[in-house]
Amino acid sequence: MAFLSNPYVLPIALLVVSNVFMTAAWYWHLRFTGFPIWGVVLASWGLAFVEYCFAVPANRLGYRVYSAAELKTIQEVITLCAFVVFSWLYLKEPPTWNHLVGFAFIALGAAFIFRGTPAA
Repeated sequence: MAFLSNPYVLPIALLVVSNVFMTAAWYWHLRFTGFPIWGVVLASWGLAFVEYCFAVPANRLGYRVYSAAELKTIQEVITLCAFVVFSWLYLKEPPTWNHLVGFAFIALGAAFIFRGTPAA
């Protein structure tokens, strides 16, 4: 557990948990089209509340060691990874090669965020 107390690791771990709940909140209902929309909205709000309980501390703690842009970038990369796994396992929609190439381009863009400021 000492690994999770690392100020660089804990925010990422919290963002992973947050994104699992966020992805579920946004997409779980796609397999249950017979549910009334008001019920889906209420259930998704419940999941989103749990998501916020992890996302807000992740960003508060993460801002001590990461910039806001870095935190957002980490969150977006985690979101894509969580979505791919959720879509593949739960929605039975495996990623296609063009999805993976597009996500790789996004990851490449994310890598530039962490390159830092060039020397003057």
